[in-house]
Formats: sequence, structure tokens, C-alpha cells
Amino acid sequence: MPHAQTPDHSGASIAIQRVEPYGDDLSLILTTPATDPNGRLDDRHSAYHDNLSPPLVWTPVEGAAAYAIIVEDPDAPREKPFVHWLIWNIPGEATSLPEGVPNDVTLGLIGAATQGVNDSGSVGWYGPRPPVGHGVHHYHFQIFALAERLPFDEKTTAADLVNALKGDALASDDLIVTYEAAGA
Repeated sequence: MPHAQTPDHSGASIAIQRVEPYGDDLSLILTTPATDPNGRLDDRHSAYHDNLSPPLVWTPVEGAAAYAIIVEDPDAPREKPFVHWLIWNIPGEATSLPEGVPNDVTLGLIGAATQGVNDSGSVGWYGPRPPVGHGVHHYHFQIFALAERLPFDEKTTAADLVNALKGDALASDDLIVTYEAAGA
């Protein structure tokens, strides 16, 4: 039986590996109903298909003023992980995001949350699109409970967002889902 192809990794660390929450790190758990039993993300969430952000659900963190979510693919064939989504200032009382969050900078329906520019150059969610034949990619959905809302606009880079999270994260979690291009 041939071995499954595994992609080369970017080599750079993902956001959650660079942020040390100062609260109870075990208090935040992120899940999604948009995967099969093996953790593979449904096709409709990939950029090959409908490119809809998946629904997300998390446990509330006491004292959280806001949440931030960063989605990265460290298996991307490049030096740094590919950033698929940056969204922050999700209200502290929120415990979920619906499927298909609009790719708008400011989300009035989600408490004026802000979305940044992903590595495809667009605002909001950019679904998995691993190269055909590159193997299974692992997508890290990283959530951070924040002590305060962040004063950033959509031009904020992932690096600037991560630096702000270093001093503001109460708790965090990392949900890993997979996706592989069809025909691989």
C-alpha cells in the first residue's frame, strides 16, 4: 500500500504557538459541525467550491470582552503559513459564528467585528485551496478570548494582530481540520 503524500511545511510557527494566554487556557474549546468524522472540512467551505466560512461554536470565557480568530495553513508550499481568515472584536458574549460570514470589513450583525485581509488578498474568509497533488493540508482554526477589544482596521497584518494578542489573550484553543484537493 503506498504511503499518503504529505506536504512540506512552511517551517514558520502558527499564531497560537506565539501567544501565551495569561488566563485559564483550558477554559476555551472551539468546535465546528462542518467536518466529517475524520476531521475533513466539507467541500462547500473550500475555495474550490462555495468558499463559505464554516460555522464555529466555542465555550464562553468569563471576562472576555471580545474574541479573535485566525485560520492558518502551515502546510502551504511557502515560507510562512497561509492566512485564510483574520476576524477580531467578535463580542465577548458570543459563542458562535454562523456559516457563510459575509466577506465585509465590518460585520454589524456580529457586534461590529472586523475582518482583515487574508493571504489571497481579499477581506474575510478564503477557504482551503491546497495545490492538487500536494497531499492533505491541516488548517488551524485558532481562537483567542481577549480582555479588551482591539483598535485595528482591516489593513492590520496577521503579525500585528498576533503581537497584540500576546498581551491581551485570556485563553485560546486550536481546532485542526484537514482538506485535500480533489484529484490528488
